[in-house]
Amino acid sequence: MDDTERDLETTTRERDDGVRVREGDPDELVGVMRVLDAGLLEADADEVRDRLAAGDCLVAEASGRVVGALVLDGDYIDAVAASPSRRGRGVGTALVRAALDRRGRLAADFEERVRPFYESLGFDIEVRGGDGEEDGDRDEDEGAVADTGAGDDRFRGVLRDE
Repeated sequence: MDDTERDLETTTRERDDGVRVREGDPDELVGVMRVLDAGLLEADADEVRDRLAAGDCLVAEASGRVVGALVLDGDYIDAVAASPSRRGRGVGTALVRAALDRRGRLAADFEERVRPFYESLGFDIEVRGGDGEEDGDRDEDEGAVADTGAGDDRFRGVLRDE
């Protein structure tokens, strides 16, 4: 299978529950922002619009509605969220798996409250702590994570397609 076939295969996936994971469309900005806002994530609409246009945003849709979104910056997860009515049903997991298929490696910074989600996916996790770094400060392997700003304990997780 060449890269084009793999991209087509991983761009659109339908699950048994009728949720389909695919690349987001710039026209879906409002739906994506609603999902991210419902997840209490501070995501910049202009950045999300740019990521949608670049093909760096995956959406989960059901019945024509965006019910989950994952925003990438390279191999870095800027934000991932599912609609409140879809939480705990594997939407976030499906989004991360589809992103991993596309990138081969993913990294994320996150808070304690979502650590179980990342652990369940097999991310290798290290404590970053409340070191005072601004969300926009990053080294070459980091990105700015959409964040609620609550809590001092931060974690870094890396997942590789092995």
